[in-house]
Amino acid sequence: MTDAPAETERSYNGLPGAFPYAIRSSDSLLFKGYVVVALLLTVAIALIFTFGLIGVLAGSSGARGGTFTFSRTFFLFVGLLVVAPLLAPVLLVARRHRRTASSVAYDRGLALSALGFVASLYVGLVISVPPALQQSSESAIVATLYGLPQIAGLAPPLVAVGLMYVVHRILR
Repeated sequence: MTDAPAETERSYNGLPGAFPYAIRSSDSLLFKGYVVVALLLTVAIALIFTFGLIGVLAGSSGARGGTFTFSRTFFLFVGLLVVAPLLAPVLLVARRHRRTASSVAYDRGLALSALGFVASLYVGLVISVPPALQQSSESAIVATLYGLPQIAGLAPPLVAVGLMYVVHRILR
């Protein structure tokens, strides 16, 4: 038989419990900092997408199904695509610590790659700013990013997610 207090200490009971469990079990200060950043960003992005969904629903309330129903679903899908890579490192590290002995290098590597994803979200947002909302800037980097086609804003987050996967595969 398993010892009930030891089993309770080793488990984290899903997504909400994974955050405190990952902080308790990791020895990497960088990863512990990322857990806090991921939690704050996830809450902020969830609020933004919730208010955006309310706006989409209000704008299409009188419309019949079809394209409007698809746009609502696609809006939620995009929100999930943004939040999932933020949560993945926390869940991966919590799972790894629960099942095996994890290393500080693994935790630190996932934290660095996840912070790279956060930075890539910002770069992707700068690239995808509509021309009417772009502000003039003295920075050559910002001017270059504004000059790219808006669809190129998908590339930085996709590359960052790929890098996160490679880091996970190499360090596990």
